[in-house]
Amino acid sequence: MFSARERVAKLPEVERYSNLKYPYRLNFYDRPPLDDITIEEFETCALDRLRVLAEIESSFVRNRTWDELKNVTQNQSEKYLPLNSRTALTVDRDSERRKDHIGHYVLRLAFCRSEDLRRRFVKAELALFRIRYDTDDADERRDFVSSKDFNWVEVPESEVKQHMSDLIAASSHFKDFDLKKERFFKVKWTRVPDLVEKRKVFLKDGMAYVPQREQSSIIFQEYQKSLEKALELTAKALPRLDEDTRIVPILENLSQGFLAGVSSEWSTGTASTNGEQLTADMIDGIARAHYPMCMRHLHETLRRDKHLKHNGRLQYGLFLKVLGLSIDEAITFWRRSFSKIQEDKFNKEYRYNIRHSYGLEGKRANYAAKSCVQILTAEAPGTGEAHGCPYRHFSEDNLASALISTYSSQGLTTSDLPDIMTAVKSKHYHVACTRVFEITHGRYGVKKGEGIGLGESVTHPNQYAAKSREYEKARMDTMEKASEDVVMSST
Repeated sequence: MFSARERVAKLPEVERYSNLKYPYRLNFYDRPPLDDITIEEFETCALDRLRVLAEIESSFVRNRTWDELKNVTQNQSEKYLPLNSRTALTVDRDSERRKDHIGHYVLRLAFCRSEDLRRRFVKAELALFRIRYDTDDADERRDFVSSKDFNWVEVPESEVKQHMSDLIAASSHFKDFDLKKERFFKVKWTRVPDLVEKRKVFLKDGMAYVPQREQSSIIFQEYQKSLEKALELTAKALPRLDEDTRIVPILENLSQGFLAGVSSEWSTGTASTNGEQLTADMIDGIARAHYPMCMRHLHETLRRDKHLKHNGRLQYGLFLKVLGLSIDEAITFWRRSFSKIQEDKFNKEYRYNIRHSYGLEGKRANYAAKSCVQILTAEAPGTGEAHGCPYRHFSEDNLASALISTYSSQGLTTSDLPDIMTAVKSKHYHVACTRVFEITHGRYGVKKGEGIGLGESVTHPNQYAAKSREYEKARMDTMEKASEDVVMSST
């Protein structure tokens, strides 16, 4: 037998030095984090959690099944918010659970400020909790449940026998129901309204007899009730933060992104060019095959009018920069596009701004392309302007006509419009854009619900274009390999 000291010494280093501050993967978040938190950590934890919650909300809008929702959420969680069970001994579980804890509380601050935000936050958080509950390690889940006081009363065997026929009738939906093995718990019927509505429990004297396998319903209702109350209390305390110039802008940013229905910015450190050097001559072809609606509108307006106003040039110019267009090719592209303008005027009024956007003039900052959040929450386009998001800023009739004329050659038909317009009407513009991506990339094998990959939604115009080009490259590689195989087999 090993001594306690020897057993600890044999544990992996991460496990050995963990302070076990978070003993369970599941969390009711009933105690706020009290550690010192940097501003960067404050924002990062919230953004990563928001990516997961926003994808959950997108799944609701897209009417995904529970299994589809679970798969999408687990994929997002693995990327942005991993949360391993205690059987993962080589993982720093405390660090993962600390991030989860902080992110939840930061988003509480961001989304407590209106009834609509609170409702949407609770719905998404409840779904995340349910998924974690369903996928949790059985022993750890049981220990977590035992650690909480849910104020339920286990029904004694004598009482079970007394109401045997009624309990069997209420549990008839279970295929493998065995009254002798099943345990029951009594709670007030108001605590399990979902089970009462579906007639899954026996009611007597205002009490619901809940079978153990439906015990989770009590836990979910308790979690929802606890979170709703906590958000109301947070809303009352929020005015105390108004003077903190570091935190308030972050919270405003987070809530704006959620209101726009988009999780966060997509970013890439390097331009996605699929290994090729982009030139000005290639842009027309790439625009027809790979652009999202916002950039197609800007490109076609530029081709038609030989000009774009300032906000349009800024939105499109930064998109082209991240797409992989070099500064020299960008100047060539814009000079050709502004064909009605004299050389001297172009050099004086436009060349400097193009170089400035590439960080070659002024304060030489490396400007990022605008994300869906930034485009959706920016000032709406005025007369003669073409920037913004067509799904938000076009009328329904104009949007429907634009979609057909723009994407009919890529497989979009009038029968696809109701699905897209439903998302637009519910103000989930990125869901509409994602659906268009799925339809127009069906030729590459993309199916409804897959989004840009693993069910993820579009959150950035460059993300849309990059993924589209990846699909095309993969198909070309497959065709090239098949051609090589044919040649090899014939020799």
